[in-house]
Amino acid sequence: MERFLFLLKNFIRMAVLLFLVSAAAFFLVSVSPIDPLKANVGQAALGSMSQEQIAKLSEYWGASAPPVKRFFSWAGDFLRGDMGTSLLYRQPVSHVIGVKLTNSLWLMAVSWVISGIAGFVLGILAGADRESGFNKAVSAYALITASTPAFWLALMLLMVFAVWLKVLPIGLSVPIGMEAAEVTLKDRILHGILPALTLSITGVSGMILHTREKMTEVMESDYVLFARARGETKSQIVIRHGIRNCLLPALTLQFASVSEIFGGSVLVEQVFSYPGLGQAAVTAGLGGDVPLLLGITVISAAIVFAGNFTANILYGVVDPRIRRGRERA
Repeated sequence: MERFLFLLKNFIRMAVLLFLVSAAAFFLVSVSPIDPLKANVGQAALGSMSQEQIAKLSEYWGASAPPVKRFFSWAGDFLRGDMGTSLLYRQPVSHVIGVKLTNSLWLMAVSWVISGIAGFVLGILAGADRESGFNKAVSAYALITASTPAFWLALMLLMVFAVWLKVLPIGLSVPIGMEAAEVTLKDRILHGILPALTLSITGVSGMILHTREKMTEVMESDYVLFARARGETKSQIVIRHGIRNCLLPALTLQFASVSEIFGGSVLVEQVFSYPGLGQAAVTAGLGGDVPLLLGITVISAAIVFAGNFTANILYGVVDPRIRRGRERA
């Protein structure tokens, strides 16, 4: 019963969150100065059209209906499983998101895993010996990457590895002019190395700094002092006490970083012209494609919520005390 109530509470929370996020996104698009007719048709083309043609275009883009009516009309269709039709791609929003998400998902997943594992390991090693040169080097690296814009780093990597050294593709997710049936897994991996590397480098700093600080507190604690008095070696202390006490906060930070990975992918995909969900969101926002933008907003919010929900589930697995306390509550 307690587990059912826990799942029900999180499901209600997710539904409320998705509604508020979609409403906020729709409101921002409605007050945006971008005119979808001028952005997609052009001022010159509009000037040569009759009033009847302009009225039909306004109805197609939803510019003539009141914003509140349009939002609740979209929400009603969404609850029935219809995400609408993309005004730019002229395809169902679900199909467009499915294609774009397939390109972005593995890119974000690889970056998320690499940044999490690398950040945790480096943070543990740096925090285990606060006075070492390795700690200072790792801390400096984390501080520099934390203040480095993702798009700037993407441009630097693109210039070095694609323009100067010519060892990696300059952009896109597949070779130019190649049919989809001819694209191999190697081609997709090569085109995804630079975007994934950019997201990994920028995403590792938070994990390093947080884990390093937590590990430093563990090494200066009383129970570690007692462990040293019992004759435990430094490696034994790190494995038995350090990793165990740093793992739960690291899980919290890692699953909370899903939103940061997605936000960084928007800029990175623009630099590398990578046809993923982030680039589609920018295109939909600049083009006034409200159905596609709202669909991407809901899907991305659901992914972030799923990450936080998974963290809550894993808390009880990593630390049974949290699960027992939740059941008593």
